[in-house]
Amino acid sequence: MSRPPLWQLPPGVSPGIWDYTHSESIADNYQQFLAETPLVRLDLELLPSVLPAPVPGKRTSVVDLGCGNGRTAIPLAGLGYQVLGVDLSQPMLENLAAEAAKAALSVAAVRANLVQLDCFADESVDHAICLFSTLGMVQGKKYRKKFLTHVCRILRPGGIFLVHAHNRGAWLRHPGGWRRLMRSRWLGWTTADHDFGDHVYGYRNLADMFLHSFSRRELLSALRGAGFKIEQVERIDIRGTRLLSPFVPTIPGGFFVIAKKG
Repeated sequence: MSRPPLWQLPPGVSPGIWDYTHSESIADNYQQFLAETPLVRLDLELLPSVLPAPVPGKRTSVVDLGCGNGRTAIPLAGLGYQVLGVDLSQPMLENLAAEAAKAALSVAAVRANLVQLDCFADESVDHAICLFSTLGMVQGKKYRKKFLTHVCRILRPGGIFLVHAHNRGAWLRHPGGWRRLMRSRWLGWTTADHDFGDHVYGYRNLADMFLHSFSRRELLSALRGAGFKIEQVERIDIRGTRLLSPFVPTIPGGFFVIAKKG
C-alpha cells in the first residue's frame, strides 16, 4: 500500500511507522529477526512473574498492544491466558493467526491504531502489555498520552500493565550520542513536531523509521498522568540481555515498568 500524504496518516503514526506496519517483507522475516534479539527472550522470562497466573475455570484476559506476529501473545496463550493481540500491521496479524494455528492455540486479533482504541469498552480486560518499545513508536507526546489513557480506561481495577521503553540516556553509549542528544534537545525547543528523544533513522530497508526514547522520569510521569500507579521499575542492560541490579551504576539501555490501575 502506498504511503498517504502526511495529513491523512492516522494520529500518532509517523511516515516510517506507516511503512513498517504495511511491509509484508518485514512481517515475513520477523521471526528470524526475533531469533537474533535477546530482548524478546527477556520479555518472556519476565512475564510469568509479573502477571497473576490464570485461575482454573476463570478467564484471565491479557491484551498485547503492538503484538506483531505473536512473539508474546502466543506464549501467553500457551500459559492459559485469554489473549487479544492488537496491531496496526495486517501482515503481522496474518502471521500471528498462522503461528497460533500451528500451535493449536486461540489468540484473538484486532487491527487498530494504538491511539484509537475506542473500540474497547471500559474495564473490559484484566491485564495489558506493551513491549519491544512499541510505546516509543507512537509519535507525539499528546498521542502517547492518549494511548496510555486508553490502556488505563480498558483495564479492570487492579489490572497490571507491563510496558517497555528505550532509555534516551543510552544514546551516550553510542558513537555520536552526545551530538544526537543535543540536536534532539534543540529540536524539542524549536520545532513543534519534535519531542526530546525522537529519532528518525534507517532500519531494515526503511529510510525513516521513527522511535521515541524516554528518560526514566518522563516514562513514569506519562504513566502516572494516565492514571497508573507505579509498582516496579526494572533497568535493562544496554544489550537487552538481562535486568540490571539497582546497585550497578551504569546507563541502562531501557526500562520495564510494572504499573497498576488503582
